[in-house]
Parts: sequence; structure tokens; C-alpha cells
Amino acid sequence: MHKRDLIRNISIIAHIDHGKTTLVDRILECTGTIEKRKMKEQYLDTMDIERERGITIKATPVKVLYKASDGLEYEINIIDTPGHVDFSYEVSRSLAACEGAILLVDASQGVEAQTFANTYLALENDLEIIPVVNKVDLPNANIEETVAELEDLIGFTADDCIYASGKTGQGIPEILEAIVHNIPAPSGDINAPLKALIFDAEYDKYRGVVIHARIVDGEVTVGDKIKMFSTGEEFEVTEVGIFTPELVPTDTLSAGEVGYIIAGIKDVDSAKVGDTITSAANPVTTPLPGFKEIKPMVYAGLFPGLPEYYEELRKAIEKLKLNDAALSFKPENSPALGFGFRVGFLGLLHMEVVRERLEREFEIACILTAPNVVYKVKLRNGDTVDITNPAKFPDDSQIEEVQEPFVTLNIITPSEYMGSLIGFITSEKRGEFKEVENAGKNRVVLKFDAPLAEIMFDFFDKLKAISRGYASMDYEIIGYRPSDVVKVTILVNRETVDALSFIVHRSKEYTVARRVVEKLKDLIPQHQFQIPIQAKAGGRIIARSDIKALRKDVLAKCYGGDITRKMKLLEKQREGKKRMREIGKVNIPQTAFLALMKIGEDEEK
Repeated sequence: MHKRDLIRNISIIAHIDHGKTTLVDRILECTGTIEKRKMKEQYLDTMDIERERGITIKATPVKVLYKASDGLEYEINIIDTPGHVDFSYEVSRSLAACEGAILLVDASQGVEAQTFANTYLALENDLEIIPVVNKVDLPNANIEETVAELEDLIGFTADDCIYASGKTGQGIPEILEAIVHNIPAPSGDINAPLKALIFDAEYDKYRGVVIHARIVDGEVTVGDKIKMFSTGEEFEVTEVGIFTPELVPTDTLSAGEVGYIIAGIKDVDSAKVGDTITSAANPVTTPLPGFKEIKPMVYAGLFPGLPEYYEELRKAIEKLKLNDAALSFKPENSPALGFGFRVGFLGLLHMEVVRERLEREFEIACILTAPNVVYKVKLRNGDTVDITNPAKFPDDSQIEEVQEPFVTLNIITPSEYMGSLIGFITSEKRGEFKEVENAGKNRVVLKFDAPLAEIMFDFFDKLKAISRGYASMDYEIIGYRPSDVVKVTILVNRETVDALSFIVHRSKEYTVARRVVEKLKDLIPQHQFQIPIQAKAGGRIIARSDIKALRKDVLAKCYGGDITRKMKLLEKQREGKKRMREIGKVNIPQTAFLALMKIGEDEEK
């Protein structure tokens, strides 16, 4: 029997908080991979943010050895996947590195949109799927309904499923047996030229980039010269090994195996997720399918809390970028906020994680402006430009056409909330209703096409509010479509504040502008003079709100007396206020720059 016949490469597909990391903890315990004294909760989650939020951001692979009922010892490589929609490309590459997947569904929550989407991703990669119903020990576990949903949505029956609990360890031996008997061994030719898939990469400050790779054909040994297919760059391998989940060096990695490669690579950009590694001396002619450049979908301005920390912020972002190839940034200058950066993110969770990591790991307080999507603007002179910053949006007179990114949106919800959700998405969020499918007892899948910009602000909160927390969503970018959008500029004390400008659909310009100026009125403190806040679009003012001046009682010293004396004092005060307003500078607090994200709050209260 060939060594490769005893290898099983699997991934675990699950929605956030369905118990994936806990299940892996039990597998590590059951197979004796981690010593009891070293075992801790969420063993594979290494970041504090992952542990606190209970989410996986950076996938960690691990190799376990399992002695099966047939007496043979199998090598099982578990390639963990992030559960959030922002990281769906990374999920697709992790799945491409496997032959099988465990579909994990929480018996108390049922099938959710993310699981549904990732299962179809697994089916597209021709993976063998093992359905597991998790958390069966919970008092509110509804096993029958969960199985009915699996049957309706994906076609599994009650007999196909394994019933498990990541907490108590129930069902773990059955899962391990199913992995070795149901999932095929990897194919691949050890004598063919090297062909390996990069499914992840991380930066180590002492050794450079550590590539996480699945060897498809051939083998790689220390001293080999390797070549990246997409860039053509060549490197010499200094170390190869396996994950236990600690890095353990080995002599060689051959076809079918999963492991890491270190080759003195200085930058994560040189080891792109999804790229093919081949031999420099004997390269393959065609790469593995599915590689694409990761492009940021959401941009926001990032500024230091105090201008003197600009250099520290730049160094911190550069260090984060070493570990996160999806992050992109370039310097920008704002009259209101000083020097900072325009940073590109995969989505809102990615943005939140980056901000939190900057504050925790580098102890830097930073201001993030409201995020916006990338608009493609076709100008009258024939050029097409990508607009990542609303302040750089061209004048209406120069624009031929504007296109904005659209997504296909899947929402799984109890059927009683269907009408309210369709109404909310089609009327408030410019969505186009496509179809509805049954998803088990009393649940449906709603499908929409909607602009990405509309699902960035307060969408998730409203979705949960309308469905009382029961609906779940998943979206996928489907490309750009023409759209009638307009830039709204905010003026504070008749001065343009570029960091507060935003782009909105023409049908909403008045309502959003009015809400923003009202919100800013609450967020900007009173000054000694009256401050007008105006919203301007298409060359005209479309909304205005005034912050009243702080009054100083100049009449306090007049006890009775002549009215003309009082009039004189008030006139003098009025002149002083007028002069002050002309030279006075308005202090805008940091919270005001997030006004756009807060405009939905008042309606919910």
C-alpha cells in the first residue's frame, strides 16, 4: 500500500458559532495530537480577537494520526476555514486543497446562509461531504427540523448524518471513521513536476513568509528552487514540514501531503493565496485552476488619533500588511483630519478586525472614516477611473456613466418574516427580488440582487431586528452595473469637510443628506458663534441645520437702567460673534466622522 493511500485531506464547513473550532479541539484530544496539559479551548484560534468573538479569521491547518477500526494508521490533515463571508475566497482555496469536507450544522440554529453557500462551493470542487449535526446535547437542540432542512436544501437524509457534540465528545469516533472510509485518498503523481497549491500564508519576523501548501504532484525538498506561477519569482527552499499544529520540520513533502514551505520570502504579496508553486528547473505549463487576485471591496480613510502618530501608524499598517495580503493602503491627506491613509478591505468584518488589531497589538488609537465601495466612473473623454474616495468623485459635467458593485444576496429566514424582509430590501435597499426556495419546515431562502453599498450600513442589524434574530445572510459579488449616484459634500461653517462627503443614490440624496446634517448637529459641540451645517449636491444646497451659539449673559451687570444701554451691549456682542464666526475654527470631534454609519440609529430608537 502506498503512503499516499493513508492520507485524508479534509475541511470543515460551518457558519460562525456552529462549533467548528470546538469540534477540532475534541478531534485533537481524541487522537492524542495535543497533550492534555497543553490543551486549551479554541486551540487553533491564535488571535485574542478570534477567541473573544468566537470566530475564525486566520485558518490554521493541523495534521492528526488516527488508528482506524481496520488496524491501519491514517494521516488526517484538517484544513480549517474562516467562517465569514468577507473571507470566502480563502474558503474556496482551502476547499480546493481537500478531497472531502465535514458539513457542520448546529442543531439549535439549523442551516444558515453561510453554510449553504460554502456547501455549494464544496460541491463545485467535487468534494465528498460528511454531514454532522452538532450540539445535540443542548436542551434546545431541534434535531428533526435540522435534518429536514439538510434534506430540503442539500439532499442529505437522517441516515447520512452523524450526531455529535463538540462539547462532550459524542460522535467524534464516528466522524473519524467516516473520514477514513468515505473520503478518497489524494490522487497525484510523485514523479511528475512539482505542482502545489498555496491555500494560506503567514509572516514570521525571523524566517519570512511561511507558505501553507497542498502538494498536488511531485515533491519538494530543502534546497529545491521553486517558482511562483503568477509572478514568475524564484526562491530556494530552506525548510519544509507539517503542522501539528506547531511547525515540525520534515525531510520532504510529496504528492497528496499538506504542509508548510519556507523559502526566504520577504513579502506575503510574493506568495499569493490560490497561486501555484512549481519547480524552477522543471516547471509545469498550466497552473492549478481558480487563482484570482484578491481585490479590496470596501475603502475607508484611516487617520492617527493625534497627527504626531502618523509614522507609528504607517509602520503598524506595514507590519499588518506583511501578514494580510488582502490589505491595501496608500497615503492621503485630508484638510480636516491631516495625514492618514486610504485603506482597502475585503468587507466590514475585515475592516473591524484590522482596526482592532491596530489598537491592541500596536496600541495606536485611530480614526476610521465611514467606509465606501469602489465606483467605476466612465468620463466624457473616454477614460474610466476607479473611485475609492468620495472626495475625489468627479463633477457631474465630466461623467458619462457611473457603475457600482452588485451582489447576489441569499437570506435564510422563518417564512413568517418573508414579507417584511422582501419589503425592506426592495424598498429601502434598492434590492431586486429574484426567487424564493423552501428550506425545511417553516423556513425559506430568499434571493436578491442588491448594490453592495446598500448592505454595508445598518443592513445586518435591521435584518436581525425584522426577523427577531432568526434570519442569516450571505452575499457574493456579481460585478458592476450602471447606477445613478451623486456625491454629497458636507460644509461646516461654510467650509467643505472632505472626510464627511459621501456618495449616495440620487433617489436618496435628500433623505440621507437631511439625516446626516441633523446627526452632525448633535455630534458637533456648540461654539461661541452659530455654526451652519450644509449638504451640497449638484452645485446646490439640499439640506441645512444650525448649531446655536453659546450665549454669554452680557446683561448680567445691568440692574434695571436704560434700555439703550442694554441694546448697545447686545449690539457689541453681535458684532463680536460675527467677527468670531469669520475667523473661528470649528472643532469637529472624531465621532462626527462616523455620522454616516449612525444615521440609522434614531429610527430604531
